[in-house]
Amino acid sequence: MDSNYDKFPYVEIEGFLREGWGAILAALSDALQGNAVLAVDCYPGVWYAPLKGEMLNLPHSLCIDTADLMKPEPEILRMTAGFVTGDALFGYMSNLEVQRYFDPEKLQAAKDRINAHTGTAIVFGYGAALVGPAKVLVYADMPRWEIQLRMRKHLVDGLGVQNRHEPFSLQYKRGLFNDWRVCDKHKRTLYGKADFWLDTTWHDSPRLIDKATFHAGLNKTASMPFRVTPFFDPAPWGGQWMKTVCDLDRSAVNYGWCFDCVPEENSLRLKVNGVDFDMPSINLVLVKSRELLGEQVEARFGKEFPIRFDFLDTMEGGNLSLQVHPITQYAQEHFGIPYTQDESYYLLDAAPDACVYLGLKEGADKNRLIADLETAREDPAFVFDAEKYVYKIPAQKHDHFLIPAGTIHCSGKNAMVLEISATPFIYTFKLWDWQRMGLDGKPRPNNVHRGKEVINWNRDARDVMENLVNQFVPVAAGDGWAEEKTGLHPTQFIETRRHSFTKKVQHHTESNLNVLNLVEGREVLVESPEHAFEPVVIHYAETFIVPAAVGPYTIRPYGTAEGTLCKTMKAFVRTA
Repeated sequence: MDSNYDKFPYVEIEGFLREGWGAILAALSDALQGNAVLAVDCYPGVWYAPLKGEMLNLPHSLCIDTADLMKPEPEILRMTAGFVTGDALFGYMSNLEVQRYFDPEKLQAAKDRINAHTGTAIVFGYGAALVGPAKVLVYADMPRWEIQLRMRKHLVDGLGVQNRHEPFSLQYKRGLFNDWRVCDKHKRTLYGKADFWLDTTWHDSPRLIDKATFHAGLNKTASMPFRVTPFFDPAPWGGQWMKTVCDLDRSAVNYGWCFDCVPEENSLRLKVNGVDFDMPSINLVLVKSRELLGEQVEARFGKEFPIRFDFLDTMEGGNLSLQVHPITQYAQEHFGIPYTQDESYYLLDAAPDACVYLGLKEGADKNRLIADLETAREDPAFVFDAEKYVYKIPAQKHDHFLIPAGTIHCSGKNAMVLEISATPFIYTFKLWDWQRMGLDGKPRPNNVHRGKEVINWNRDARDVMENLVNQFVPVAAGDGWAEEKTGLHPTQFIETRRHSFTKKVQHHTESNLNVLNLVEGREVLVESPEHAFEPVVIHYAETFIVPAAVGPYTIRPYGTAEGTLCKTMKAFVRTA
């Protein structure tokens, strides 16, 4: 059957939109209405010099580039060293503010020039809104996934540093632990101030929306089921399943990842008057956290989206790396994050030989296991015997494996995993990578030295089978539907429910964020019994978010799926 997976979902609204530099500059000129200050603030990852060049096509008599006001790069490197750290992968979450990047004397001199100037002035660059009161404030935004693509091509620099020459992993680490946190903190102060929002992800066709349209889009999105824009990536262990199901480039070597619900990195697409406008979906989290998350979840996590859904495709591929996630105490102490990556594997599909490695075999020798892992790290010729120590479980379609932090684990080859997890970014300690190189042809970093500090040595085969494998418990049933509790583990804050249905199923957010994936069935229709939002069609394998503010909603088989068996997996945060 042909793929019906929608790779470019959107929320449709009407409003102000200008496309192309000619129309954008005309709109900004009209807004300035003569001599005034235009501030163009921006997020790291924009094409800095070309964007500045376009803005300078506006008539002006003074231009201030905030890059000229910043501290020298060596000073910025020293200032951020404690957050970026010398570790190859991990850092510590920054608490810096963008003001710290500026040389106080240079910043004050720029403010004085603005105050004394009588003509049109343009202030451009990171933190431009801080230089002085602007009649028109534009924010040039950028989704993190697009930033990563540009980093890989060594085309953009970090905040206050010229680091495009560095390996992608180091650029990403600086962005994740420092630059993006600093700029998100600054951007939060501008949501009520910015007059226009600029989308430059459309390379040759930039788009501009005004404040009213920006907030109308966020308001509508926070009141209805929606999807963020998924992105796909190859992996050393990647498979072939998503090529067909998600209609991807068949000529690609593989696709290992699909990030279809990671709002910190995904983009959110608005279709404004029929024209696409992309923005970071984190904007929705930062602006509409109460409506999106619900009061209790917001109170616990603040302006952070705590649930992540993604795909791990090893069909016709290889085993994932053997790994472990840090326990909460370790994450707090070493990385400055309040929670860790508890997760689970739900099998969307599986070949007959599929398996999951989970926990330790009965009687596994802790010291020998670590010694062998350390030998494998030092000696490329040494083969770590995973099956000597790690419990291997045959896996079938619709199995659900719970993976609390501290549990050694990985998916084997020929499995299609829907990974349901908490969202603390990259905190995975790789222990063994099956003598495999990364996509760059180099060994991937090994974290045995960290992993041995957090492995739960009591998580043996008996505990795994009793508490972590297929913990399905019937909850409720009705005409044409049944609901099961499927986890997660008592130590994890995410609750998951599976609904199997041939007819309409009633749901209610109960003032709690809901994230769902259609794990069986060609398509379903999500509706409001109160007609509070327009019906939304969801296709097989698509992840969708139902904001807490939605309240009641229903899901039923739709189109060619009417009368057939459908299944959804739903996750939400435990609040009791």
